[in-house]
Amino acid sequence: MKQYIKVISTGHYVPQRILSNSDLEKIVDTTSDWIESRTGILNRHVVAENEETSDMAAKAALEAANKINYDINKIDLIITATVSGDQQTPSTSNIVQSKIGLGHKDIMTFDVNAACTGFIYGLQVASSLLQTGQFKSALVIGSEALTRLVDYNDRNTCVLFGDGAGAMIIEPSNENINEAHFFTASNPDIDHILTVKNGRIKMDGKRVYAFAVKVVEESIRQILNQSHLNHEDIDIIIPHQANLRIIQSVAKTMAIPIEKFYINIKDYGNTSAASIGIALDEYCQEHPNSKNQRALLVGFGGGFTWGSALITL
Repeated sequence: MKQYIKVISTGHYVPQRILSNSDLEKIVDTTSDWIESRTGILNRHVVAENEETSDMAAKAALEAANKINYDINKIDLIITATVSGDQQTPSTSNIVQSKIGLGHKDIMTFDVNAACTGFIYGLQVASSLLQTGQFKSALVIGSEALTRLVDYNDRNTCVLFGDGAGAMIIEPSNENINEAHFFTASNPDIDHILTVKNGRIKMDGKRVYAFAVKVVEESIRQILNQSHLNHEDIDIIIPHQANLRIIQSVAKTMAIPIEKFYINIKDYGNTSAASIGIALDEYCQEHPNSKNQRALLVGFGGGFTWGSALITL
């Protein structure tokens, strides 16, 4: 079934506290040059002690609504992608419902856990539900407090992750220009190559890198084939911000100019399910004439999960 969605607005939020590479030099046996050369990361934001994943999600959602004076009461579906929710239950989305002032309404709220691909998974689920005609407005959020899950004795992973949230409001559409395309997939990580267990992130970096390059290329090709487009027809590619080298490798192998990829990893590190939403909102802020542009979102993450989406801004 064809899906048509209108992107109403985007927003993002990151905590004020910044943890720089230089700060990490004082915590673990590493150097700023080593981190930057292997990842492209300079800084990452760290959630405040009294700040929850739902707080960041709510702030990103309200920014999306407030920037266009959107009536928040139109929202009747909230999906939050996260691996670091406030608690096991209720869902982060359920808590966000209250924090953005919709506690008086009976609406659908739930979370998705697809690791760093979560925002794309959530967007596809929201788009599908909007096509049923039962919902008028969906709020899709990616929000993560990953710095609470890192082991600062593990220098190979603690330098990678940051906190933040990205949000998007979408509505159903009947205009051809707003046709959306999705490709999502998963495969069981039986070797525990990338996992969060006992409250800590564990990762085999080399194997994740090889997996990531392969599936990002596959996801881009799949969505272009599905939409009968070439990369020249795409205005911007918003990749999951995990490692600058991954993005550079994909661009080189697929002969896509690196300038077509929006990259902000140096400022935020890997924010998992939040990264695509944060990057997309930053791109829209920096390009006020981006309306009606084609944006290709592509991600990968633990699970393993991977996928892509093609939307019109």
